[in-house]
Amino acid sequence: MVSVVKWGASIIQIMGYTATGFGWTPWNLYLFLIGVLGWFAVGAMWNDKALILVHLVALGAMIVGMASGSPS
Repeated sequence: MVSVVKWGASIIQIMGYTATGFGWTPWNLYLFLIGVLGWFAVGAMWNDKALILVHLVALGAMIVGMASGSPS
């Protein structure tokens, strides 16, 4: 299960980088959001506090940025 989430989140984040490169907003943010949630879940499954922390902070920053209407 962890391997599936890990690879799925990684592929989705790569798609987010691709969307950013092509200027496909806001799709890039949605893809990054899914990828960050996936890696947060991996951190929780592994009980890895560093993974949890970095992705929790990233998630918070993304949510605040998206809610404020900041351009990507």
